[in-house]
Amino acid sequence: MTTIINYNLGNPKSIKNMLAYLGFDSIISSDPLVISSSDRLILPGVGHFQHGMEQLEKLGLVDILNKVVLEKKTPILGICLGMQLLTKHSEEGNLDGLGYIDARTKKFQLRDKTLKIPHMGWNTVSFCKNSEITKGISEHPRYYFVHSYFVECTREEDILCMTDYGQTFVSGFQQSNIFGLQFHPEKSHKYGMELLANFCKI
Repeated sequence: MTTIINYNLGNPKSIKNMLAYLGFDSIISSDPLVISSSDRLILPGVGHFQHGMEQLEKLGLVDILNKVVLEKKTPILGICLGMQLLTKHSEEGNLDGLGYIDARTKKFQLRDKTLKIPHMGWNTVSFCKNSEITKGISEHPRYYFVHSYFVECTREEDILCMTDYGQTFVSGFQQSNIFGLQFHPEKSHKYGMELLANFCKI
């Protein structure tokens, strides 16, 4: 069973609906017992980094996530803000992130002033390494983005894919059982469906 973590940010129902369309069972929950017994986890989110961490702490989810992800090695997929929360720190607020990936979340500072922030709409990604989550996906697929901050990984080997928007930035990472995607696979039609289906088979 896949658990979509509900911490009152974003729209977990859209992910659940997409998984159901693909034939995978899932549940939306903030119950630590449900999270601890899950086969895999999805951490969605849209909004402010600090508020996201405050919500996880308020709901008592940080300790259980640490145990399940770091000790039990349960696969986790962070989407958009969820990806950023897996990093060590963000320029958006004063709280540290979960710190599962050696990375920082930074605000776009684009030289090309014709490019709008947030980065919104369809863009291509280039995969940097083979992964269970990218199996069978053709080169340079297109995904739907909505974000004003991006992730900068310290370790090159953690980078799953890159995207260009005035600068080249990390649009996905993976380290062992920990996955992050800056774009929204649940809104990205065929290519997003492939990614989510692959994750649900891990």
